[in-house]
Amino acid sequence: MAKGMSGMMKQMQKMQKKMMQLQEEIAERRVEGTAGGGMVTAVVDGKLNVVELRIDPAVVDPEDVEMLEDLVLAAVNQGQQKAQDMMTQEMGQLTGGLNIPGL
Repeated sequence: MAKGMSGMMKQMQKMQKKMMQLQEEIAERRVEGTAGGGMVTAVVDGKLNVVELRIDPAVVDPEDVEMLEDLVLAAVNQGQQKAQDMMTQEMGQLTGGLNIPGL
């Protein structure tokens, strides 16, 4: 029985190491969220940080700042959701669909 536990612990340590490596890889990946037909683009990394924001000058209207704000928010939210989905999918592949708290 002790051999079984030892083997299981080794497997868990191996999986933990793979998860840490995967988390580092995912942190470097980039996804894009867009709004307004691509007029606003938010680039988000695997840590859910917005690392780049592109706004087409054609969408900048001093008379309608609220529309631009809405487009920026929509692009950022979409980018963050895509990054979250990417992390969930990658971790799910590694864990075989197990729901492990904290991941």
